[in-house]
Amino acid sequence: MSEKKNTLLFTLEFPPRIGGVSRYYEKMYRHMNDLLVLTVGKGEDERVTRRSLLLPHWLMGIFYLWREVKKNNINTVIIGNILPLGTVAMFLAKIIKFDYVVILHGLDFSLALDVPRKRKLTEKILKNAKKIIAANSYVARQAAKIVNKSKVAVVNPGVDYHVMSNDNLIEKLRNDYELHGKKVMLQVGRLIKRKGYDMVIEAMPIALAKCPDLIYVIIGKGPEKNNLATMAKNIRRDVIIIDDADDQEVQAWFELCHLFIMPARNIDGDYEGFGIVYLEANAHGKPVIAGKSGGVRDAVKDGLNGLLVNPESAEEISDAIIKLYKDEEFAQKLGEQGRQRIKEFSWRKQVEKIENVL
Repeated sequence: MSEKKNTLLFTLEFPPRIGGVSRYYEKMYRHMNDLLVLTVGKGEDERVTRRSLLLPHWLMGIFYLWREVKKNNINTVIIGNILPLGTVAMFLAKIIKFDYVVILHGLDFSLALDVPRKRKLTEKILKNAKKIIAANSYVARQAAKIVNKSKVAVVNPGVDYHVMSNDNLIEKLRNDYELHGKKVMLQVGRLIKRKGYDMVIEAMPIALAKCPDLIYVIIGKGPEKNNLATMAKNIRRDVIIIDDADDQEVQAWFELCHLFIMPARNIDGDYEGFGIVYLEANAHGKPVIAGKSGGVRDAVKDGLNGLLVNPESAEEISDAIIKLYKDEEFAQKLGEQGRQRIKEFSWRKQVEKIENVL
Protein backbone atom coordinates (compact mmCIF):
# COMPACT_ATOMS: atom_id res chain seq x y z
CA MET A 1 0.00 0.00 0.00
CA SER A 2 1.45 3.39 -1.02
CA GLU A 3 2.17 5.99 1.63
CA LYS A 4 -0.56 8.59 2.03
CA LYS A 5 0.23 12.15 0.99
CA ASN A 6 0.13 14.54 3.95
CA THR A 7 0.03 18.08 2.44
CA LEU A 8 -3.08 19.59 0.89
CA LEU A 9 -3.57 22.90 -0.91
CA PHE A 10 -7.10 24.23 -0.27
CA THR A 11 -7.94 27.00 -2.74
CA LEU A 12 -10.51 28.58 -5.04
CA GLU A 13 -7.76 29.51 -7.55
CA PHE A 14 -7.18 26.22 -9.36
CA PRO A 15 -7.02 25.04 -12.16
CA PRO A 16 -4.92 27.93 -13.54
CA ARG A 17 -6.86 30.90 -14.85
CA ILE A 18 -5.81 34.44 -15.68
CA GLY A 19 -3.87 36.04 -12.86
CA GLY A 20 -0.76 35.69 -10.76
CA VAL A 21 -2.45 33.93 -7.83
CA SER A 22 -3.64 30.96 -9.87
CA ARG A 23 -0.23 30.71 -11.58
CA TYR A 24 1.44 30.67 -8.16
CA TYR A 25 -0.61 27.63 -7.14
CA GLU A 26 -0.23 25.92 -10.48
CA LYS A 27 3.57 26.13 -10.16
CA MET A 28 3.43 24.82 -6.59
CA TYR A 29 1.44 21.88 -7.87
CA ARG A 30 3.85 21.17 -10.72
CA HIS A 31 6.97 21.28 -8.54
CA MET A 32 5.68 19.62 -5.33
CA ASN A 33 5.12 15.98 -6.18
CA ASP A 34 3.49 15.16 -2.84
CA LEU A 35 0.99 18.05 -2.90
CA LEU A 36 -2.72 17.25 -3.08
CA VAL A 37 -5.25 19.92 -4.06
CA LEU A 38 -8.85 20.51 -2.99
CA THR A 39 -10.50 23.10 -5.20
CA VAL A 40 -13.47 23.93 -7.41
CA GLY A 41 -13.79 23.49 -11.17
CA LYS A 42 -13.78 20.75 -13.78
CA GLY A 43 -11.23 18.25 -15.05
CA GLU A 44 -9.48 15.06 -14.04
CA ASP A 45 -6.16 14.70 -12.24
CA GLU A 46 -5.07 12.11 -9.71
CA ARG A 47 -3.86 14.69 -7.19
CA VAL A 48 -6.71 17.18 -7.56
CA THR A 49 -10.12 16.83 -5.95
CA ARG A 50 -12.66 19.27 -7.37
CA ARG A 51 -15.90 20.07 -5.59
CA SER A 52 -18.72 22.52 -6.07
CA LEU A 53 -18.69 24.94 -3.14
CA LEU A 54 -22.23 26.24 -2.88
CA LEU A 55 -22.82 29.42 -0.90
CA PRO A 56 -21.88 29.95 1.83
CA HIS A 57 -18.45 28.58 0.93
CA TRP A 58 -17.42 27.78 4.46
CA LEU A 59 -20.35 25.41 5.14
CA MET A 60 -19.61 23.11 2.20
CA GLY A 61 -15.91 23.61 2.72
CA ILE A 62 -16.01 22.12 6.22
CA PHE A 63 -17.46 18.87 4.90
CA TYR A 64 -15.12 18.59 1.92
CA LEU A 65 -11.98 19.48 3.85
CA TRP A 66 -12.84 17.09 6.68
CA ARG A 67 -13.29 14.27 4.17
CA GLU A 68 -10.00 14.97 2.34
CA VAL A 69 -7.99 15.30 5.56
CA LYS A 70 -9.33 11.97 6.86
CA LYS A 71 -9.06 10.14 3.55
CA ASN A 72 -5.44 11.16 2.85
CA ASN A 73 -4.08 11.41 6.41
CA ILE A 74 -3.34 15.13 5.89
CA ASN A 75 -1.30 16.83 8.60
CA THR A 76 -0.70 20.19 6.86
CA VAL A 77 -3.28 22.22 4.94
CA ILE A 78 -2.12 25.18 2.84
CA ILE A 79 -4.82 27.85 2.65
CA GLY A 80 -4.87 29.63 -0.69
CA ASN A 81 -7.69 32.08 0.12
CA ILE A 82 -7.75 33.45 3.65
CA LEU A 83 -11.47 34.21 3.32
CA PRO A 84 -13.56 32.16 3.25
CA LEU A 85 -11.30 29.08 3.35
CA GLY A 86 -9.19 30.18 6.31
CA THR A 87 -12.37 30.14 8.42
CA VAL A 88 -12.96 26.52 7.44
CA ALA A 89 -9.41 25.45 8.28
CA MET A 90 -9.29 27.27 11.61
CA PHE A 91 -12.57 25.70 12.73
CA LEU A 92 -11.78 22.18 11.55
CA ALA A 93 -8.18 22.16 12.81
CA LYS A 94 -9.48 22.34 16.36
CA ILE A 95 -11.61 19.22 15.84
CA ILE A 96 -9.44 16.81 13.84
CA LYS A 97 -5.99 18.23 14.61
CA PHE A 98 -3.92 19.36 11.64
CA ASP A 99 -1.69 22.38 11.04
CA TYR A 100 -2.58 25.02 8.53
CA VAL A 101 -0.40 27.53 6.67
CA VAL A 102 -1.87 30.65 5.04
CA ILE A 103 -0.57 32.16 1.79
CA LEU A 104 -1.21 35.89 1.33
CA HIS A 105 -0.77 37.74 -1.97
CA GLY A 106 -2.06 41.30 -1.82
CA LEU A 107 -5.62 42.21 -2.71
CA ASP A 108 -6.91 39.09 -0.94
CA PHE A 109 -5.34 40.34 2.28
CA SER A 110 -6.30 44.01 1.93
CA LEU A 111 -9.93 43.08 1.23
CA ALA A 112 -9.95 40.78 4.26
CA LEU A 113 -8.82 43.70 6.44
CA ASP A 114 -11.19 46.23 4.90
CA VAL A 115 -14.32 45.41 6.94
CA PRO A 116 -14.12 45.39 10.78
CA ARG A 117 -15.90 42.03 11.10
CA LYS A 118 -13.68 40.42 8.46
CA ARG A 119 -10.59 42.01 9.99
CA LYS A 120 -11.23 40.43 13.38
CA LEU A 121 -11.78 37.04 11.74
CA THR A 122 -8.64 37.43 9.59
CA GLU A 123 -6.52 38.29 12.61
CA LYS A 124 -7.81 35.22 14.43
CA ILE A 125 -7.08 32.97 11.44
CA LEU A 126 -3.52 34.26 11.17
CA LYS A 127 -2.83 33.95 14.89
CA ASN A 128 -3.93 30.30 14.83
CA ALA A 129 -1.94 29.45 11.70
CA LYS A 130 1.33 27.53 12.03
CA LYS A 131 3.03 29.76 9.43
CA ILE A 132 2.18 32.56 7.01
CA ILE A 133 3.70 32.73 3.53
CA ALA A 134 3.65 36.20 1.98
CA ALA A 135 4.10 36.53 -1.77
CA ASN A 136 5.94 39.83 -1.28
CA SER A 137 7.69 41.85 1.41
CA TYR A 138 4.94 44.48 1.55
CA VAL A 139 2.32 41.89 2.53
CA ALA A 140 4.81 40.35 4.98
CA ARG A 141 5.16 43.71 6.77
CA GLN A 142 1.38 44.05 6.96
CA ALA A 143 1.02 40.53 8.37
CA ALA A 144 3.78 41.22 10.93
CA LYS A 145 1.54 43.89 12.44
CA ILE A 146 -0.83 41.07 13.43
CA VAL A 147 1.52 38.18 14.29
CA ASN A 148 5.18 37.91 15.27
CA LYS A 149 7.33 38.49 12.19
CA SER A 150 9.18 35.21 12.85
CA LYS A 151 5.99 33.46 11.84
CA VAL A 152 5.99 35.11 8.40
CA ALA A 153 8.10 33.98 5.44
CA VAL A 154 8.38 35.75 2.09
CA VAL A 155 8.24 33.56 -1.01
CA ASN A 156 7.97 35.62 -4.20
CA PRO A 157 6.41 34.24 -7.35
CA GLY A 158 8.92 32.57 -9.64
CA VAL A 159 9.64 32.98 -13.31
CA ASP A 160 10.51 30.20 -15.74
CA TYR A 161 10.72 32.33 -18.85
CA HIS A 162 12.32 31.08 -22.03
CA VAL A 163 13.34 33.80 -24.48
CA MET A 164 12.58 33.01 -28.10
CA SER A 165 13.85 35.38 -30.77
CA ASN A 166 12.16 35.67 -34.16
CA ASP A 167 14.17 38.07 -36.31
CA ASN A 168 11.67 37.95 -39.18
CA LEU A 169 8.77 38.88 -36.91
CA ILE A 170 10.79 41.65 -35.25
CA GLU A 171 11.61 43.15 -38.64
CA LYS A 172 7.95 42.85 -39.69
CA LEU A 173 6.85 44.80 -36.60
CA ARG A 174 9.43 47.48 -37.33
CA ASN A 175 8.10 47.83 -40.87
CA ASP A 176 4.40 47.59 -40.01
CA TYR A 177 4.62 50.25 -37.28
CA GLU A 178 7.32 52.39 -38.96
CA LEU A 179 9.77 51.97 -36.10
CA HIS A 180 13.07 52.29 -37.94
CA GLY A 181 15.16 54.90 -36.13
CA LYS A 182 12.78 54.84 -33.15
CA LYS A 183 13.26 53.73 -29.55
CA VAL A 184 10.36 51.70 -28.22
CA MET A 185 9.16 51.95 -24.63
CA LEU A 186 6.97 48.91 -23.95
CA GLN A 187 4.24 48.14 -21.44
CA VAL A 188 2.42 44.79 -21.34
CA GLY A 189 -0.48 43.87 -19.08
CA ARG A 190 -4.17 44.19 -18.36
CA LEU A 191 -5.46 47.67 -19.13
CA ILE A 192 -6.52 48.71 -15.64
CA LYS A 193 -5.89 51.95 -13.80
CA ARG A 194 -3.44 50.73 -11.16
CA LYS A 195 -0.96 49.65 -13.87
CA GLY A 196 -0.20 53.34 -14.50
CA TYR A 197 -0.69 53.59 -18.28
CA ASP A 198 -2.42 56.95 -17.84
CA MET A 199 0.54 58.36 -15.92
CA VAL A 200 2.96 57.26 -18.65
CA ILE A 201 0.83 59.01 -21.28
CA GLU A 202 0.75 62.10 -19.06
CA ALA A 203 4.55 61.97 -18.83
CA MET A 204 5.04 61.49 -22.58
CA PRO A 205 4.98 65.18 -23.68
CA ILE A 206 7.71 65.97 -21.14
CA ALA A 207 9.79 62.99 -22.26
CA LEU A 208 9.26 63.65 -25.97
CA ALA A 209 10.75 67.12 -25.61
CA LYS A 210 14.11 65.44 -24.97
CA CYS A 211 13.45 62.04 -26.57
CA PRO A 212 11.95 62.87 -29.97
CA ASP A 213 12.31 59.33 -31.33
CA LEU A 214 10.45 57.68 -28.45
CA ILE A 215 7.43 55.46 -29.15
CA TYR A 216 5.22 54.11 -26.34
CA VAL A 217 3.74 50.69 -27.19
CA ILE A 218 0.95 49.32 -24.99
CA ILE A 219 -0.05 45.65 -25.31
CA GLY A 220 -3.12 44.38 -23.47
CA LYS A 221 -6.87 44.32 -23.03
CA GLY A 222 -9.05 45.76 -20.30
CA PRO A 223 -11.58 48.38 -19.21
CA GLU A 224 -9.17 51.32 -19.57
CA LYS A 225 -8.64 50.85 -23.32
CA ASN A 226 -11.01 53.57 -24.53
CA ASN A 227 -9.83 56.04 -21.92
CA LEU A 228 -6.18 55.45 -22.86
CA ALA A 229 -6.97 55.75 -26.56
CA THR A 230 -8.63 59.13 -25.90
CA MET A 231 -5.62 60.34 -23.90
CA ALA A 232 -3.23 59.09 -26.58
CA LYS A 233 -4.89 61.17 -29.32
CA ASN A 234 -3.25 64.24 -27.86
CA ILE A 235 0.22 62.78 -28.49
CA ARG A 236 -0.16 62.12 -32.21
CA ARG A 237 1.31 58.76 -33.29
CA ASP A 238 3.75 58.37 -30.40
CA VAL A 239 1.44 55.97 -28.53
CA ILE A 240 0.44 52.61 -30.04
CA ILE A 241 -2.17 50.36 -28.38
CA ILE A 242 -2.29 46.70 -29.45
CA ASP A 243 -4.98 44.39 -28.07
CA ASP A 244 -4.54 41.28 -30.21
CA ALA A 245 -0.87 40.25 -29.82
CA ASP A 246 -0.17 36.55 -29.29
CA ASP A 247 2.67 35.25 -27.10
CA GLN A 248 5.14 35.10 -29.99
CA GLU A 249 4.46 38.70 -30.92
CA VAL A 250 4.77 39.85 -27.31
CA GLN A 251 8.20 38.22 -27.14
CA ALA A 252 9.17 40.00 -30.34
CA TRP A 253 8.15 43.34 -28.79
CA PHE A 254 10.26 42.57 -25.73
CA GLU A 255 13.21 41.92 -28.02
CA LEU A 256 12.90 45.12 -30.05
CA CYS A 257 12.04 47.52 -27.22
CA HIS A 258 14.61 49.79 -25.58
CA LEU A 259 13.01 49.74 -22.13
CA PHE A 260 9.98 48.40 -20.28
CA ILE A 261 7.73 50.53 -18.06
CA MET A 262 4.92 49.90 -15.59
CA PRO A 263 4.55 52.55 -12.86
CA ALA A 264 2.04 50.49 -10.87
CA ARG A 265 0.31 52.22 -7.96
CA ASN A 266 -1.95 51.47 -5.02
CA ILE A 267 -5.60 52.31 -5.62
CA ASP A 268 -7.87 51.70 -2.62
CA GLY A 269 -5.91 48.65 -1.49
CA ASP A 270 -5.53 47.19 -4.98
CA TYR A 271 -1.82 47.05 -5.74
CA GLU A 272 0.76 45.08 -7.69
CA GLY A 273 1.67 42.03 -5.64
CA PHE A 274 5.01 41.48 -7.37
CA GLY A 275 5.17 42.07 -11.13
CA ILE A 276 6.43 39.02 -13.03
CA VAL A 277 6.36 41.10 -16.21
CA TYR A 278 9.34 43.15 -14.95
CA LEU A 279 11.40 39.97 -14.77
CA GLU A 280 10.16 38.89 -18.19
CA ALA A 281 11.51 42.16 -19.59
CA ASN A 282 14.77 41.56 -17.72
CA ALA A 283 14.97 38.09 -19.29
CA HIS A 284 15.27 39.90 -22.64
CA GLY A 285 18.03 42.09 -21.19
CA LYS A 286 15.81 45.18 -20.94
CA PRO A 287 15.86 47.75 -18.10
CA VAL A 288 12.55 48.51 -16.40
CA ILE A 289 10.83 51.49 -14.82
CA ALA A 290 8.49 50.55 -11.96
CA GLY A 291 6.25 52.28 -9.45
CA LYS A 292 7.21 52.32 -5.78
CA SER A 293 4.10 50.55 -4.48
CA GLY A 294 2.92 47.22 -3.15
CA GLY A 295 5.29 44.30 -3.66
CA VAL A 296 7.06 45.76 -6.69
CA ARG A 297 10.26 46.44 -4.72
CA ASP A 298 10.82 42.67 -4.52
CA ALA A 299 10.87 42.42 -8.32
CA VAL A 300 12.73 45.65 -9.10
CA LYS A 301 15.77 46.87 -7.19
CA ASP A 302 16.44 50.53 -7.90
CA GLY A 303 19.70 50.91 -9.80
CA LEU A 304 20.18 47.15 -10.17
CA ASN A 305 17.68 45.91 -12.75
CA GLY A 306 15.63 49.06 -13.18
CA LEU A 307 14.50 52.40 -11.76
CA LEU A 308 11.82 52.96 -9.13
CA VAL A 309 9.66 56.08 -9.37
CA ASN A 310 6.76 57.73 -7.61
CA PRO A 311 3.87 56.31 -9.69
CA GLU A 312 1.78 59.44 -9.08
CA SER A 313 4.46 61.80 -10.44
CA ALA A 314 4.57 62.40 -14.21
CA GLU A 315 7.79 64.35 -13.63
CA GLU A 316 9.58 61.43 -11.95
CA ILE A 317 8.32 59.05 -14.61
CA SER A 318 9.53 61.30 -17.43
CA ASP A 319 12.92 61.79 -15.72
CA ALA A 320 13.41 58.02 -15.59
CA ILE A 321 12.39 57.63 -19.24
CA ILE A 322 14.82 60.35 -20.32
CA LYS A 323 17.63 58.79 -18.26
CA LEU A 324 17.27 55.37 -19.91
CA TYR A 325 16.69 56.88 -23.35
CA LYS A 326 19.82 59.03 -23.31
CA ASP A 327 22.24 56.88 -21.29
CA GLU A 328 22.38 53.69 -23.37
CA GLU A 329 25.33 52.28 -21.45
CA PHE A 330 23.43 52.60 -18.16
CA ALA A 331 20.28 51.13 -19.70
CA GLN A 332 22.21 48.13 -21.04
CA LYS A 333 23.88 47.62 -17.66
CA LEU A 334 20.52 47.49 -15.85
CA GLY A 335 19.13 45.12 -18.47
CA GLU A 336 22.07 42.73 -18.24
CA GLN A 337 22.05 42.79 -14.43
CA GLY A 338 18.35 42.00 -14.62
CA ARG A 339 19.03 39.09 -16.97
CA GLN A 340 21.43 37.61 -14.42
CA ARG A 341 19.13 38.32 -11.47
CA ILE A 342 16.15 36.35 -12.75
CA LYS A 343 18.08 33.14 -12.15
CA GLU A 344 17.28 33.68 -8.47
CA PHE A 345 13.56 33.42 -9.23
CA SER A 346 13.23 29.98 -10.83
CA TRP A 347 10.01 28.28 -9.73
CA ARG A 348 11.98 25.29 -8.51
CA LYS A 349 13.86 27.53 -6.06
CA GLN A 350 10.70 29.31 -4.94
CA VAL A 351 8.86 26.05 -4.30
CA GLU A 352 11.85 24.77 -2.32
CA LYS A 353 11.41 27.82 -0.07
CA ILE A 354 7.74 26.88 0.43
CA GLU A 355 8.75 23.30 1.25
CA ASN A 356 11.24 24.60 3.83
CA VAL A 357 8.48 26.63 5.48
CA LEU A 358 6.25 23.58 5.61
